[in-house]
Amino acid sequence: MRIIGLAGWSGAGKTTLLARVIPLLVARGVSVSTLKHAHHGFDVDVPGKDSHTHRAAGAREVLVASSTRWALIH
Repeated sequence: MRIIGLAGWSGAGKTTLLARVIPLLVARGVSVSTLKHAHHGFDVDVPGKDSHTHRAAGAREVLVASSTRWALIH
């Protein structure tokens, strides 16, 4: 298993980058899962949100977590 971490300011383009890289990795046969930190309460699988974008890009699993809740989309 290989783990890659990505951190940056809000609006820096992290999700855009992942939405472009995930399909490339999946096309090479790599199984991709993502973990998205949230600073607040959140809804699961909402179009336009980072977790939805990761899943739509081909991530097999997406974990979203905050200090009050977490959700795993598989």
